[in-house]
Amino acid sequence: MLLPSLSDHRKGLLLTAIGGLALSMDIPLVRLAHGDMWSILGMRSITTVAAALLVICLIRYAKGAWPVLVPGRHGLATGLLYGCSTLTFLLAVFNTATANVVFIVAFNPMFGALLSWIFLKERPTASTLVTMAVMVFGVGLIVHDGLAGGHLFGDAMALLSAFILASAITIARASRREMGFVPLLAAALPAALGFAKALPVGLAIENPAWIILNGTLLMPVAFWCLATGPRYLSAPEVGMFYLLETILAPIWIWLIFAEAPPTMTLVGGTILVCAIMLHSLWMVRRKPARQSLAH
Repeated sequence: MLLPSLSDHRKGLLLTAIGGLALSMDIPLVRLAHGDMWSILGMRSITTVAAALLVICLIRYAKGAWPVLVPGRHGLATGLLYGCSTLTFLLAVFNTATANVVFIVAFNPMFGALLSWIFLKERPTASTLVTMAVMVFGVGLIVHDGLAGGHLFGDAMALLSAFILASAITIARASRREMGFVPLLAAALPAALGFAKALPVGLAIENPAWIILNGTLLMPVAFWCLATGPRYLSAPEVGMFYLLETILAPIWIWLIFAEAPPTMTLVGGTILVCAIMLHSLWMVRRKPARQSLAH
């Protein structure tokens, strides 16, 4: 079945699922590169921008017209947020455990629900509010474990990253405009910052091929799909697909580096994952019921 023949909701589900799957490989590839944070931030971001520019030029050549790049003030605001989220995410990766990062970033859909309620007047259901309370408890367990291990700054950056991403998704949802290239071009901001910090002493990346693969292929696919998703799905729904990274990234890290997360991180992460999955299943079951009542 071709993508254009799918319903808008199914397009959104397919795109965000692909984006979440590609995103789950980000942290393992960053770890495999074995470099300092600023070098990796610069290299990962500049290769993402380069890949985006190449695709844009190919589209211009094939169609004879430029694709939508940054749609107005909503696009500028969304791009700024995506650029900031790249910085906070890598700060989290380099300052706390991988499992902490992905479990805390899973708070994204709950932030999205809250922001949609405040700014888009999309009132969350009672089940969403209960899920948010449970997730706060789960994040508390993870952060408490990070505090004991001296990782509070990294945990805080992960939580901030989740909030910034939810804000970007909410703005994209409000605009209903094409935002696929916004996070790719916005990577120019962290690229400039990364090189400004790294170049005075020189880039320090032992295995740059992993970062080049990440920046030229996986990040463009992940960013484009996840940025396009809000055109078809609500902000909380898009945020749910970041759960793929939450589930898969610790598995990749365990398989590649043989690193098992601390017990309290696993407990808190399990609470987060179960809360989001149960909430998702509940919402899926409620929609057919509402439709049948409407008829």
